[in-house]
Amino acid sequence: MDIRSTEIARFCLAAAEADTLTFPEIVGALMDAGFEGYAVDFRAARATYYRPDGSILDLPTHAFHTAIADKFDLAPIQAAIRAAQTQAPGYSYQGFCRTVAAAGCASYLVSFLGRRAVYLGRTGESHVELFPS
Repeated sequence: MDIRSTEIARFCLAAAEADTLTFPEIVGALMDAGFEGYAVDFRAARATYYRPDGSILDLPTHAFHTAIADKFDLAPIQAAIRAAQTQAPGYSYQGFCRTVAAAGCASYLVSFLGRRAVYLGRTGESHVELFPS
């Protein structure tokens, strides 16, 4: 992994956590840097960025102290996704993370190639959210 790509991924993660870039801006920057997607694991507090050549970059994320619910509750997860998509008043990425974790989301995968995000529960339940057109 080259230094420039590593710096861009670090910048995008910090910008997400500080709410200084939107999801579409982050996706654009990561795609321009040659990434094909990334995954966020709430249990491990890690974000992993993937390149087409098989190389990865694994970074620590913010630590939050919300227990990941046993039950995957889709309604609050979808509401949090909609708030993120519309940048609803009061939206924050860290608030999004706390909300989806409390609703049973243990991790999520963002695929630029597939233009989707996949939210995964502790028991393997999932929800696929296609990127808005």
